[in-house]
Amino acid sequence: MKFILISLILAFAIAAPLIWTTDYWHHLMVLAAIYAIVALGLNFTLGLTGQLSLAQAAFWGIGAYTSALLTVRHELSFWIGLPAAAAVSALFGILLGFPSFKLSGHYLAMTTIGFGIIVRLVLQNETDLTGGADGIAGIPAPTLLGFDIDDNRKFYYFALGFLILLSIVALKIQHSRAGRAFQAIRENEMAASATGVNINRYKLIAFMFSALYAGIAGSLYAHSAGYISPDTFSFDQSVIFLVMLVLGGSGSVYGTLIGAILITFLPEWLRFLKSYYMAVYGAGVLLMMIFLPTGIWGLLEMIQERIIGRPGEVLPPLERPGEPRKAELSVGAKK
Repeated sequence: MKFILISLILAFAIAAPLIWTTDYWHHLMVLAAIYAIVALGLNFTLGLTGQLSLAQAAFWGIGAYTSALLTVRHELSFWIGLPAAAAVSALFGILLGFPSFKLSGHYLAMTTIGFGIIVRLVLQNETDLTGGADGIAGIPAPTLLGFDIDDNRKFYYFALGFLILLSIVALKIQHSRAGRAFQAIRENEMAASATGVNINRYKLIAFMFSALYAGIAGSLYAHSAGYISPDTFSFDQSVIFLVMLVLGGSGSVYGTLIGAILITFLPEWLRFLKSYYMAVYGAGVLLMMIFLPTGIWGLLEMIQERIIGRPGEVLPPLERPGEPRKAELSVGAKK
């Protein structure tokens, strides 16, 4: 069932630009792919490791500005700017991971919010480096094998390729030894430590992957938009990424993709409500988060379990009463 569903979604994603042919819809598709990559990164820290981080927009901005500065100011290729953006963002992710050794819950969340505010202030006020409030314009479109990716339809397929590749990597990591260690930390740090999991090391790795994904997405965003400014990378955007993850299914790669696509397009689908659409949008998201605590993907897994009597492969993000902690058992078995 899951294979059929994923195949249908992938076929739809490839055919979508042929169904909705306007440049505006192609632009939204590019944003959905980029947002999905950022949300996949957040899944490493919050979804798998249980570390509440609200700095994802800051990592996204660091990646965007790194790539933009290298390609505009130093006239380097996009293919140099992209890995540099990922590397610089990952470095900041590791640095932000250190407070997680001593902090958790809302204390860690406040720390990451502070980091995001500092990054935005630096982008806003370091005018000589970042262009200040005016931002950076004239960011060139990337080229691939001699072809310019200079319109939204081409860029959508370009970003979709990155999204598919990074989703596969995320799935591999989730089912690897590191992924099981992440989930053990999320379920119970003390128990994970007792089984030999190096808690601090895996927290740093989770933050590194989170920032690395956001950095790649930031580079893609800068080169698709052609212009960036500090307003884009605000705390509000970090909250939107959080909603994407929780609504789709925290801890699940598939759920994260569903949440990112839904939150990107939902405001457009509600445009016919005119001035009421934001109220309906907010109420709808709130109700789904209340009545779908495991997210949309958790609901689909529950339906699959009832139809064919086989549980899904991905661990639910929230414990079910009476269930053993599979992550701990898995890591313990490995050890």
